[in-house]
Amino acid sequence: MSAPFNAPHDAALYRMICTEIEEKLRRAADTYIDHFPHVSTLPAEGLRYPAEENKIWTCSFFPGMMHLAYRRTGDAFFLKHSREYLASFQHRLDTRTGISHDLGFLYTLSSVALYKLTGDKRARDLALAAAGVLTGRYNEKGRYIQCWGEVGKGNPYVKIIVDTMLNLPLLFWAGEESGDPRYAEIARAHAFTASETLVRKDYSSFHSYLMDPVTGRAIEGRTHQGFHDDTTWARGQAWVVTGYALAYAYTKEPRFLEVSRKAAEVFIDNLPADNVPYWDFSFSDRVPDLRDTSAASIFTCGLLELACQIGGEEAERYRAVARTVVRSLYDHYFLHDPDRLGLLTDAIYHRVHGPTCVIWGDYFFYETLMRLLENGRYFW
Repeated sequence: MSAPFNAPHDAALYRMICTEIEEKLRRAADTYIDHFPHVSTLPAEGLRYPAEENKIWTCSFFPGMMHLAYRRTGDAFFLKHSREYLASFQHRLDTRTGISHDLGFLYTLSSVALYKLTGDKRARDLALAAAGVLTGRYNEKGRYIQCWGEVGKGNPYVKIIVDTMLNLPLLFWAGEESGDPRYAEIARAHAFTASETLVRKDYSSFHSYLMDPVTGRAIEGRTHQGFHDDTTWARGQAWVVTGYALAYAYTKEPRFLEVSRKAAEVFIDNLPADNVPYWDFSFSDRVPDLRDTSAASIFTCGLLELACQIGGEEAERYRAVARTVVRSLYDHYFLHDPDRLGLLTDAIYHRVHGPTCVIWGDYFFYETLMRLLENGRYFW
């Protein structure tokens, strides 16, 4: 059972943490230019981020953090490698490297963000091109975006996964920016399909669902990174909370708001005593396992987006939960060493890898702090 959600709003603390993060980013800026952080080494090996080729789903999170830093500080230093970032992501799209549903993550934080910050037309055009490629993964019969693999082909099925909810904002943005309604229609349709398949009746979630690419028929719920098919993977539940809050912000569709709110309650009900979740909700303080601080940071970001959408006492409750989780993350899991980029220890990519830092957890922690300070949305 989690502790009371009573952490006060502490703007001075949030600014201090942001300053600490920005010092880490300054030191790391010249290391990650066209190769990017993903998952750190293990604690015994120093929790350091190797520089990974721009081929995987997480490569935009470091540029995204640099864009957040510029947004907060106005310091042009944080845009010093923007040209190189764009070139790397342009090459990735041109060569169709690592194409999947994660185009939303990749081009929202690398390109939409830069366009929103500076008006860079190259960034706008690149993001719209990526959105166009993402629409090519849409199955009209099933009304879903296929996550991995060659479109329409599986053995004999393909998968949808909860993570895709955070890739939909690229399509919603593209619809607004281009005036073409099909982008938003695809995003909306996928969100409805996910709410009927990946979201269970009790508002917990499957990580993945098998779909028949020929008929579009939904087959059954599975997991990919959770403990079992019928358990709830903490990071997946956080994607649900945050993704549906953002989908509601764009569409004002009542179903999306309902899913986000009720999924948030499931997450809150499964918080342990220190308010940082275990990596799967089948674990608890009575039956413990590893934490996942990245799930916590995604969740707090979603709660604050949800609070912006609803207002009133319920919104204040969500903000209090977010403040309390953030305080626990900082007090117990924050990596203070300025020479190591990682922010939050005890994050999980796949359970078999053990506890590390992960760049998406770091990104969402930083965005959460900025949301606490400014009560607004950023690049999504």
